Amino acid sequence: MITARTRIFVGILLVYTVGVGVLMWRLLADIDPRYRESAEESLVETAHLMASLLEARSAGGLDTTWLEPLFRDLYARRFEANIFGIKKESVELRATVVDAQGIVLFDSLGRHEGKDFSQWRDVRLALAGKYGARTSPDLDGDANTSVMVVAVPVRVGERIVGAVSVAKPALSFGQFIEAARRKTLLVGVTSGVSVLLLAVFVSLWLVRPFGVVTDAWRDVRRQRRLDPALLGRRVLGSIGAAFDEMRDAIAGRHYVADYVQTLTHELKSPLSAIRGAAELLREPGMPEADRQRFIANVGRETQRIQELVDRMMELTALERRRTLGPTETVALRPLLQDLATSAEAAGAPRRLRVVLHDGDDASVDGDPLLLRRAIGNLLDNALDFSSDGGTVEIALARRGRRVEVTIRDRGPGIPEFADAKMFEKFFSLARPHNKRKSTGLGLAFVKQIAELHRGRVTLRNAEGGGALATLELPPHDMRSAR
Repeated sequence: MITARTRIFVGILLVYTVGVGVLMWRLLADIDPRYRESAEESLVETAHLMASLLEARSAGGLDTTWLEPLFRDLYARRFEANIFGIKKESVELRATVVDAQGIVLFDSLGRHEGKDFSQWRDVRLALAGKYGARTSPDLDGDANTSVMVVAVPVRVGERIVGAVSVAKPALSFGQFIEAARRKTLLVGVTSGVSVLLLAVFVSLWLVRPFGVVTDAWRDVRRQRRLDPALLGRRVLGSIGAAFDEMRDAIAGRHYVADYVQTLTHELKSPLSAIRGAAELLREPGMPEADRQRFIANVGRETQRIQELVDRMMELTALERRRTLGPTETVALRPLLQDLATSAEAAGAPRRLRVVLHDGDDASVDGDPLLLRRAIGNLLDNALDFSSDGGTVEIALARRGRRVEVTIRDRGPGIPEFADAKMFEKFFSLARPHNKRKSTGLGLAFVKQIAELHRGRVTLRNAEGGGALATLELPPHDMRSAR
């Protein structure tokens, strides 16, 4: 059975999980463009530095002869740089210089001299006096060979005599991106788990601030030698017990208070009647007929208290059950036929008829005793509110993924003020034939049984008069398919 508290807890957990997941997804997706922006900003500065050096050495024309030995020595350098856990050992910067027509004069890799680069976006924009940038793969169709390129113009006086492009393979900073993603994911997961653990420990501290420590200390004193594994298991067990205690205390405090208050109110009336009858019975000279009437009244009210206590104990035991436990397949039509026969015998003194309509047959998985009690309570309720000589109708139908057991009486129906209270504990209406009330626990008992069987029960006014109770249960074939 899934309680409302469980649904709320699962809902909060889902909202928290979805929120953290969306936040992590946005952060992880934002890492790559931020690193690319940072790398492009560095390339821009490097390109302008090289353009300034070329302009200083190119008074009579674009001079690139000094670049070849410079980059040869640069690529030959070996070093070790630990950059936030990433080891770098060589230079991966590339440079290309073109003339005013876009013909390559210098290529640091020595692969493109003499080629026409005027159609590349970065070169075309730089030769037009604008900022140019692109990302292109070295090998067509292979994204892993992508290279980020930035180009700026080279000027002699006011004339653009060429352009210089600097480039960097995406893989050179891709390892930083992957490392940042791993760290971000680790921080996110650690933070989420920490928040959940903090909530649990704070809750435990609010309920049992020293209980866990005390239990652990007692375990240490009882041990002849220190066993960390055993101590750890006992501490975890103490924490689990404290958490269960906290949950029950928070969830059940108001529930128990309301339960006791309502039960006390329900016991006042029969106790007052018993006390009044006892006082009258002590008076001398009471006629025998009156004495017998008061004795019968004491017995009746005592029986009412006993029934109230028994029903309350049954309902409390039922509410403590989380699941049904072992179940068996229950054929509903034979069960309904048996209950209808018993109910008609019980209603015979008031000439009540109980009719089981022909229809579908169906089976459910469940506890046959609890199902009998639930349907029996609905039948008893229908008999109590039926007019003398009336008829109670029972029907069984298969509707899609649900099995419906309906019980209809022809009584006065449900008053408007009581419509929303019929399944509340201790709420009861006076029976039309004797003006007495029941314990008010029967329908609450039925509701609890229905929820344990993953079903539901409703009670409403029927068209044409009377009340219609409907017990909905999942059929046997649907439960077994799961």
